[in-house]
Amino acid sequence: MTDSEFDIIQHYFCASKRLPRKDVLLSVGDDCAITEHRENQRIAITTDTMVENTHFLPDIRPADLAYKAAATNLSDLAAMGAEPAWFSLALILPKIDHQWLTEFSHSFFDVLDHYNVDLIGGDTTKGDHLSITITAQGVVPKGKALCRHSAKAGDWIYVSGFLGDSAGGLSLLLQTKSAVTKFENADCQYLVKRHLRPTPRVLLGFELAVSSLANAAIDISDGFAADLGHILQRSQCSAVIDLEKLPISQSLINVFGKVQAEKFALSGGEDYELCFTVSELNRAKLERALTHIGVNYTCVGQLRPQRSYHKKTILFKRNGEQVELDCNLGFDHFKVG
Repeated sequence: MTDSEFDIIQHYFCASKRLPRKDVLLSVGDDCAITEHRENQRIAITTDTMVENTHFLPDIRPADLAYKAAATNLSDLAAMGAEPAWFSLALILPKIDHQWLTEFSHSFFDVLDHYNVDLIGGDTTKGDHLSITITAQGVVPKGKALCRHSAKAGDWIYVSGFLGDSAGGLSLLLQTKSAVTKFENADCQYLVKRHLRPTPRVLLGFELAVSSLANAAIDISDGFAADLGHILQRSQCSAVIDLEKLPISQSLINVFGKVQAEKFALSGGEDYELCFTVSELNRAKLERALTHIGVNYTCVGQLRPQRSYHKKTILFKRNGEQVELDCNLGFDHFKVG
């Protein structure tokens, strides 16, 4: 085969193993894709870019990179309560490497096929550094989207899964400066996998939205404290967090100790778990509605009215006593260089 842009697209990115979605009328191969949706649905749209040496190590396996690029966008849709539908993919490639493209595209379509998503367009071009940009679109019933501005004082704050595992895995990889390091310790293996292959909580987000269980939600990409802060700012609330209730995996504690594990849980990014708020009225309904989801979720605190007299929007408590934390509560994504 030749190495033209159109040959690459045709050979590697028209390879879904399943039939196209019925709502895709025109897909890859024309100037635009054409899709349709039902009258009472709304379209949620997100765009995310990953750049070599800024968001991932240069030696990352193409299958891991494809998985994570897809999963991070699926996580954004999950945070809105949207059902994933369509992806567009733009690749900047320093060179044409057919083995790399084969592994990347196979992994990419494995993820898309699992979530019934169609790749409907994109672009490929040559550049100095590998870069991946995805525009993901999903559908959500009218009036059901989970927005950051809809939280209410009195809501209870929940998170899915465990917090901090991805940051722990990243820390281990940065110590070796390689994304393909093989760790013998099972806890280290688990943490690295949680960094390279996070689980987008698509079904959880969709259930929270369609059942009107949650008032607001966000996916945890910048760190729990920072992302909760986005909800607080948009909803004009403050929060009280019980540090003892933070869901921290035993693997993270085993490798880094309790103190560092807590810091990772609060400020480590790229967990891609969901943080969501639930009213007192809906707390009892939550367990019944989410039984079939198979995802752990934990109540870690409660929203309070905004306190204009206090600069801090999040108060942390341990054993009922307020504590001051000496840790960075913001995370500026994954910076290798």
